[in-house]
Amino acid sequence: MKRLLGCLATLALALSTTGASAAPALDLNSDPIGDLITSALTGGVPGAVDFHLKATLYHAGGRGIRALDSLGCKVVAMRTAAVDGVHVPRRTLLFIKETVGMPMPDGSKHDGYWYASDVGGAIHSGRIDLFTGVGAASMAPMMPLNLATLTVMRAGVFQGCPPG
Repeated sequence: MKRLLGCLATLALALSTTGASAAPALDLNSDPIGDLITSALTGGVPGAVDFHLKATLYHAGGRGIRALDSLGCKVVAMRTAAVDGVHVPRRTLLFIKETVGMPMPDGSKHDGYWYASDVGGAIHSGRIDLFTGVGAASMAPMMPLNLATLTVMRAGVFQGCPPG
């Protein structure tokens, strides 16, 4: 509760220092309330970015892709992320802003949360692999993000296997 009140106070102070003489530019992609809630839950600073990582998409059916991640959990479409394990430790819950609203396999919209539960030999600092599902067609909705640099924030840690 103290953290939430502190975040609200910080937000109020930031808003009060913008000045009434100039109207702020409208950012249609911003979500200040969502940022505030996320920061209250994770302890992060609103809008703080932990990483800018270059994304590569991968799918089941490709060479070297297993049904299980490095934790021994089943890989989950649009949830499993493979990381380097050093800069982004396994078991880190990640929030990837650019994936919010993307179509999920069940027809719902993505909330932006991914589970760092896999590692790969080709994944080094500055990279992240996102699992899209079974077959190359599963990558189609996310192709605009392939090889793009994404905004990745630590949102917490998880135990066990990612939900799927």
